[in-house]
Amino acid sequence: MKRLTALALASIAPAALLAGCATTATGPNGAPLAANAALTTQPLPASTNTDLPRTARPLHYSIDVVPDAANLSFVGTTAADVEVFERTDTLVMHAVDLTFSAARLLPADGSGTAIPLRWTVDPEAQTVSLKAPRAIQPGRYRVDTSYSGIINTQANGLFALDYPDKRTGQQVRGLFTQFEAPDARRFAPMFDEPSYKATFDLAATVPTGQMAVSNMPVAGEQDLGNGTKRVTFRTSPKMSSYLLFFGLGDFERVAKQAADGVEVGIVAPTGSGTQSAYALDTLAPMVGYYNDYFGVNYPLPKLDNIAGPGESQFFGAMENWGAIFTFERILLEDPAVASAASRQQLYTTQAHEVAHQWFGNIVTMAWWDDLWLNEGFASWMETKATDHFNPQWHALLSRVGGREGAMDLDSLASTHPVVQPIRTVSETNQAFDAIAYQKGEAVIAMLEAFAGEDVWRDGIRRYMAEHQYGNTVSDDLWTAAEAAGAEGLTDIAHDFTRQPGVPLVTAEATCADGRTRLSLSQSEFSRDRKDAVAANPTRWRVPLNVQVGRTAPVREVLQGQTTMVLPGCGPVVVNGGQLGYFRTLYSAPMVADLAKAMPTLQPIDQLGLMRDNWSLAQAGYQPAGPALDLLSAIPANANPVVSESAVARWGAAYALLDTDADKARLRDLAVAKYLPVLRRMGWEQRANDTVADANLRAELIGTLGDMGEPTVLAEGSRRLAGLASDPRSLDGPLKATWLALTARNATPEQWELLARLAKESTSTVERQTYYQRLGAVADEALARRALALALSGEAGTSSARIISAVASEHPEMAYDFAIENRAAVEKLVDNSARARYFAGLAAQSQDPAILNKLALLRSGTPADEQVAIDRVVGGIEQRLESAPRMREQIAGWLRLEAR
Repeated sequence: MKRLTALALASIAPAALLAGCATTATGPNGAPLAANAALTTQPLPASTNTDLPRTARPLHYSIDVVPDAANLSFVGTTAADVEVFERTDTLVMHAVDLTFSAARLLPADGSGTAIPLRWTVDPEAQTVSLKAPRAIQPGRYRVDTSYSGIINTQANGLFALDYPDKRTGQQVRGLFTQFEAPDARRFAPMFDEPSYKATFDLAATVPTGQMAVSNMPVAGEQDLGNGTKRVTFRTSPKMSSYLLFFGLGDFERVAKQAADGVEVGIVAPTGSGTQSAYALDTLAPMVGYYNDYFGVNYPLPKLDNIAGPGESQFFGAMENWGAIFTFERILLEDPAVASAASRQQLYTTQAHEVAHQWFGNIVTMAWWDDLWLNEGFASWMETKATDHFNPQWHALLSRVGGREGAMDLDSLASTHPVVQPIRTVSETNQAFDAIAYQKGEAVIAMLEAFAGEDVWRDGIRRYMAEHQYGNTVSDDLWTAAEAAGAEGLTDIAHDFTRQPGVPLVTAEATCADGRTRLSLSQSEFSRDRKDAVAANPTRWRVPLNVQVGRTAPVREVLQGQTTMVLPGCGPVVVNGGQLGYFRTLYSAPMVADLAKAMPTLQPIDQLGLMRDNWSLAQAGYQPAGPALDLLSAIPANANPVVSESAVARWGAAYALLDTDADKARLRDLAVAKYLPVLRRMGWEQRANDTVADANLRAELIGTLGDMGEPTVLAEGSRRLAGLASDPRSLDGPLKATWLALTARNATPEQWELLARLAKESTSTVERQTYYQRLGAVADEALARRALALALSGEAGTSSARIISAVASEHPEMAYDFAIENRAAVEKLVDNSARARYFAGLAAQSQDPAILNKLALLRSGTPADEQVAIDRVVGGIEQRLESAPRMREQIAGWLRLEAR
């Protein structure tokens, strides 16, 4: 398909069309417009949601853009091949912030007389209606449009990121796109929904010395002789519009070969050098691993991961097909601040986005209500791949933390099902949450355990083969799994994906004659409506994996209540391996048995029991004592991932206390147990440290320091003082850890030093680290200076991060400031993240007065964005209820321990 520049299209379009005026039919004989090709596709079925009339669908787009980065604007032309299914005089496409200058209709092959179209833009519906002078008959056509658009400064549509050049320190600008969920329509008029798949040709006129990147390799470059070149990319496979990508800037690319001839590359700001090495080296093996697991080979000739020097409050990375976009703070390893935790985040994020190249890109959900088919599966697959390539990281243990995050949200009245009804653009943006990601992953892990790993993988392969390049709903996956042998899986999957909430399994056990009699009953766990769910609980079919002592686990699907007689006596773990998505409320004797056995349990059960019982205590289902008994029973030499979580639990308990005596008791317990561990590990990361060891060291420093342990505080003060004479003295894997500890109590002079270092740094990631620490300070006067800095323009894309950091220590101050300066703050935040951003600033508040302020915010927020506020309100209300109770119970337990 020939691509036309805006100037070329204008030169051949009728004058009336160019002015956007109404025009009468000019075609021969005044007959209805007819196509010259037979129908080859079908309209979207009634079962698939759409914002558009079902009268047409796209087949192919040819998009030609000319970006003007300096002036934050672009012009473009699009030739869209469409199929019309019924007689109509109007074609409706999505479009946002596009100003049209021409539109016309031609037969599919471009021959014949071009018919001018009148355009009407509906900003609220985010559509453009293209009206023909007479009826269009069913068939294939080409719709040509010419338009201009804006380049945003937040990650919506085509957007710009300004950053310091790594070689010169001078400010430069890169362009990138972010189209998920509904923002491809800001780049070109499109059928911008997941079920409207099409192929894409993309071309761009760009400065000669810059690199242009898209989903496919470059097909050719034409020097235009005026300091610009026209770059043409190869035709994409059939894909959803939100997966299209375009990037432009002063970039460098490193590449290597992966499986089956696929070239993988890391594209980064020039001067990044070896900072891309780890990302590239770990990207290449993933392609072959996923090829094998999914049973379908990656179909594109290349797979790039592009580093964006900035940040968003909505996302960290995006799975554009063949051109993943990841913010630099996640993708590159800056030696000044790179740590074990950041390396782990780099790896898991990349594994997540590469998994999307199959689950999401080759096979795509039909509509956003099945968003979890993308995100839950990519989260589950990232963990599986990480564990495969890095077993020493103990990645499977991370699923406990993910499950806990999901249950925290899922146990509030404001929760929603995994498969949720989505109607509007704003509702789509709110759907990217812990339910889609972490609950999705937890449910999939549970279903895999129910089916068995081999059967589950066979079902995935069947699903992938049957639906590649198509769109699906959740039931398509369940059907494939059952066809592979997972009988009964669909009913369980429906229970956990079609209804919200968290099952609660109550357990009592007795042992006689070498056999355990286990009584189980099912209810529902809730943080904010316990009485209501106790009276009328949701019912699930709950897969159990019950283990008594060291005997083999017994699988059972619980419906309502049951009694099991199991061989052997000993501590009973109802959710063995922590593969079930439910909470278990054990009887007091059972908890006591588990506490005694804690050192001998598997690490994942140690972690799961500790976290589960803490959450049960917070919600008021049991006292804090049993949870603290289990926590204190975790040995100091436990698996480092378990120890890291245990230390964090002690830190959370310490933060709840409000008297010096109680704090001292808890600090003494934690220090006695864990300071020897820190001394043994040392202050510096060692060459033979695993990622888990290094993460534990960082947690020990941070938590013991926050408790006021003198040797940790002294070491932190010494290191912070060194920055005054040597700005590089803190560089290394613990820089962020020491800054987080010491900057919290910074003096004005220390704060000014950090501010200067932030301003002078040529490293985007280092600057972000410093700016965050400038906000997370205890001193109110310095926090106010940080808020003023956030609106000064100096911090660039880190400005919103500064305000969020202030909210970690002073939530009411940060929230009031953001509301008072709302217009300015909104410019710092992605459109898709604004409701959750403002509400999130108040999330850590312990002042009941904040609830009235949030109610006022909610009253002025569109209904389809209010859920973000409701979640924050629910969390605050639950904490206001639970904190005094937990504080009293923790203090009582500490006094008993001290006797």
